[in-house]
Amino acid sequence: VQLQASGGGLVQAGGSLRLSCAASGRTISSNTMGWFRQAPGKEREFVAAITSGGSAFYADSVKGRFTISRDNAKNTVYLQMNSLKPEDTAVYYCAARPYGLGLGYSSSDYNYWGQGTLVTVSS
Repeated sequence: VQLQASGGGLVQAGGSLRLSCAASGRTISSNTMGWFRQAPGKEREFVAAITSGGSAFYADSVKGRFTISRDNAKNTVYLQMNSLKPEDTAVYYCAARPYGLGLGYSSSDYNYWGQGTLVTVSS
């Protein structure tokens, strides 16, 4: 499966962005999907994940501000980001777990990755 992330950009603190992750090659309806981010000089970190059944989990740092969702008809996963903060600045990556597995919080749990989209939040 190939993943294409998009929707990043420059936004002021307090603003919103919606990231999209479009999959091609095969359906991702049975895959847990995740979003990770990597800020300059830092390790890649978990942001959010959604199972094939729609159960979602978030990192504490984004809980209440970010929402992950999926549209299986469009083979796409979204990350709605509200109340953005400068510390949310990072390259955001979408990823897919192997078929049929549940939530995963580590980058090593995912074996398909998109190319990343840059989100910059100015203060």
